[in-house]
Amino acid sequence: MPDNPSVLPAGAADPAGLAAKAGVAAAPRALIGLREAIALIVGVVIGAGIFKAPAMVAGMTGDARWMFAAWALGGLMSVAGALCYAELGTTYASVGGDYHFLLRAYGRRVAFLFAWARFSVIATGSIALLGFVFGDYMSQVMPLGPPGNAWGSACYAAAVIVLLSWLNLRSLSTGLAAQSWLTAVEVGGLLLVVGAALYLIGNGGAPAPPAAAAMAVPASGPGPASFGLAMVFVLLTYGGWNEAAYLSAELRDGQRNLVLALVYSLLLITVLYLLVTWAFWQGLGMERMSRSDALAADLLRLAFGPAGAVIISLAIAVAAVTSINATMIVGARSSYAAGCDWPALARLGLWDSGRGTPATALRVQCLVALLLVAAGAWTGSGFKSMVEFTAPVFWLFFLLSGLSLFVLRRRDPERWRPFRVPLYPLLPLVFCAMCAYMLWASLSYVYSKSLGGWNAAWVGVAVLAAGGAILVFVRRGGGDRAERQSRPMEQADGADR
Repeated sequence: MPDNPSVLPAGAADPAGLAAKAGVAAAPRALIGLREAIALIVGVVIGAGIFKAPAMVAGMTGDARWMFAAWALGGLMSVAGALCYAELGTTYASVGGDYHFLLRAYGRRVAFLFAWARFSVIATGSIALLGFVFGDYMSQVMPLGPPGNAWGSACYAAAVIVLLSWLNLRSLSTGLAAQSWLTAVEVGGLLLVVGAALYLIGNGGAPAPPAAAAMAVPASGPGPASFGLAMVFVLLTYGGWNEAAYLSAELRDGQRNLVLALVYSLLLITVLYLLVTWAFWQGLGMERMSRSDALAADLLRLAFGPAGAVIISLAIAVAAVTSINATMIVGARSSYAAGCDWPALARLGLWDSGRGTPATALRVQCLVALLLVAAGAWTGSGFKSMVEFTAPVFWLFFLLSGLSLFVLRRRDPERWRPFRVPLYPLLPLVFCAMCAYMLWASLSYVYSKSLGGWNAAWVGVAVLAAGGAILVFVRRGGGDRAERQSRPMEQADGADR
């Protein structure tokens, strides 16, 4: 295969499938195995949140049994959503993932707004924020400059973003190899937390309460509002598994392995989350756990002394790097899909077949993430708030992706579906209800906050409004022509939009 990238045909609704039909060499190929897919999904999902969220969930539930029930329920609800994505991904395999599902179900405008939100804030903003998480914890181990220096964390963030972008630009196999090793180290860090609890129990240093008292269920249990808020943090900690949809066109034996990758990954993550929560509970006790601002640091300090703080800082830093690398791999693919679909963005639709990467999309993603790191160092918490306040935009499109399963089943009933979500329509309805609840919860949160004197709800509106303005530009750049040209190809591919 040639090393030089080439541009795929504009207006392709399914870049991988249509490129193959057109005989274009530079197109995504099935190079990702099941193990690599699991490493990517686990790496995206498990981040620094698992070291913080259990304390908040413990405080909101107020009881061990309800606390464990929340984490188990979060895993089950995530599996329900994953089964919906498994049907969409195996039926409409595309490197565009959610973008492609939205395109088929609702048309080009909605899909473009999603691609814009993902490019401008959701993916690149997550990369930048995770870079700062890496920088903050590395600064505790090896500080750059005086304590509290924001630019030290920013330098670490920029360095890791450039390094991981370079690795992924070298080749898909290089990025996947790095992901596999990083995920293994990340899982090892979580198991170390469990090991610390077991060490304390074995040496009589853990304040674990008697089992009967600890697991007793209060007569009333936590109130619906408290348990619902706990589920918000649980589901946020489970978030990211939907990124598997972007791998559907590059998975070997994708019709089988996409389902297995999603289910195996979420089962593994659920077990790890329950084990880590158990470790915090056993090692610190329920009351201390709910009041802790640094759960893992408190536990490892009890087990290993001052060295525990260094160990956990490195573990969280590795978790951040693992999530950054996985987000880079899948994030660039949605930009690539949009580039294939809109002539004005055609440069984003370049695929380096020799390396198996969307080369231009990766470079642009790196550049935007670095600009956001600079903005974060300049504005401090204001940047972090801006990214957090776009959560309603994410949950809105996530809900639309879930609803697209119903839309496409009705609109495209003759399409062969290698996998059908079981208990239809119950499981998809549960998933959509979860997304709707998270949308409502995130809206409630942003309406109670402000940023620069403005209500935080306007941040998401501003992102979508900017996308609408750019949409006008790209349509003038040939979008209408591409839409007319794409219809015959969509019919040939079995789509009916």
